[in-house]
Amino acid sequence: MAGYTIAERAQALDFMADYPGFGEMRWYADALSAEQVSFSWRLMPPSTGGRGSYGHRHPGQEEVYFVVSGALTFKVGDDVFEAGPQTAVRMTGEQFYSVHNDSDADAELMILSTRDPNAKTERQDDFWPE
Repeated sequence: MAGYTIAERAQALDFMADYPGFGEMRWYADALSAEQVSFSWRLMPPSTGGRGSYGHRHPGQEEVYFVVSGALTFKVGDDVFEAGPQTAVRMTGEQFYSVHNDSDADAELMILSTRDPNAKTERQDDFWPE
């Protein structure tokens, strides 16, 4: 073993591939054979994301959302706020949350957490009405 792995964009699973117009969400953990870290990169075109849709949470699992570029609107529980470039938002897993691009430009986001194959995901429909 060389002590490292490399994963290019095309090797990372795109969770948004079945949703044309919603950008990309590339999950790199499997492509890297990562055992402890989960890492995703997301490209969000204008007017895409969770507004008008569901919220979710991962009880007991911490996540960090890092806005690389653009501005994104977050809804965490009842709180709604904007986060700009180089802003990190920590999710504790206690509140339902979602993120949306309300701007007229693309936004990039990185999502990091510990890798847990038994992580729970809970969904709340009608979380963020239009």
